[in-house]
Amino acid sequence: MLLAIDCGNTNTVFSIWDGTRFLCTLRTATEHQRTADQYFVWFSTLLAHHGIRADITDVIISSTVPRVVFNLRVFSDRYFGCRPLVVGKPECRLPVDVRVDPGTQVGPDRLVNTVAGHDLYGGDLIIVDFGTATTFDVVARDGAYIGGVIAPGVNLSLQALHEAAAALPHIDVTKPDRVIGTNTVDCMQSGIFWGYVGLINGICERIKAERGRAMKVIGTGGLAPLFQQGDAAFDGVEDDLTMHGLTVIHSYNKEG
Repeated sequence: MLLAIDCGNTNTVFSIWDGTRFLCTLRTATEHQRTADQYFVWFSTLLAHHGIRADITDVIISSTVPRVVFNLRVFSDRYFGCRPLVVGKPECRLPVDVRVDPGTQVGPDRLVNTVAGHDLYGGDLIIVDFGTATTFDVVARDGAYIGGVIAPGVNLSLQALHEAAAALPHIDVTKPDRVIGTNTVDCMQSGIFWGYVGLINGICERIKAERGRAMKVIGTGGLAPLFQQGDAAFDGVEDDLTMHGLTVIHSYNKEG
């Protein structure tokens, strides 16, 4: 079985793939000081809790936090006896091209999403990922990654708003009943929700105009279904897009 690990700036996700489906998905906070042994205690305890017995034979890692990769490598080697495939390393081949400025480092998560999006929907895509940052990745007709847009993440914007203005409280992200708020919380929720709907639709329309062709917009990340309620221009929402991409990349490297 394959253990797919997606390490983001905020959370790290572990999913077990049996070749046809994901048996489980587990999440933990991303902490670079966490040791291989701590990962295993956490991981094995939750598997036992869910009653899952998994014979892990392969591991693939995508990480936007370089400092955690070493301990995840040790975790893979010590407890599963395998060398993990790490997206972004020379030995990890991608089934798509990356066409950006020379010397540009593209986040592994964005490459994985590109692979997954092309596998599921074909080319001419805009993939909107709601993470610590809100990213827009542009996928060419042949599946190549050709660039994108990086904007502040929703929760990052809320945190900055709260920290910069002492009178403004922490709030949850939700769709407000009306655009015009009649109290502080409603005003903030409206600004965040409708502001990001406008951001999503506006940037996607500009990308389409610049490319001069029809493009599908795919949303992913925990907040994608919420913003779809606000008429964000998604043609599809994929909760497990990154994990799907990791399985595709792993299969591609195994076949090669």
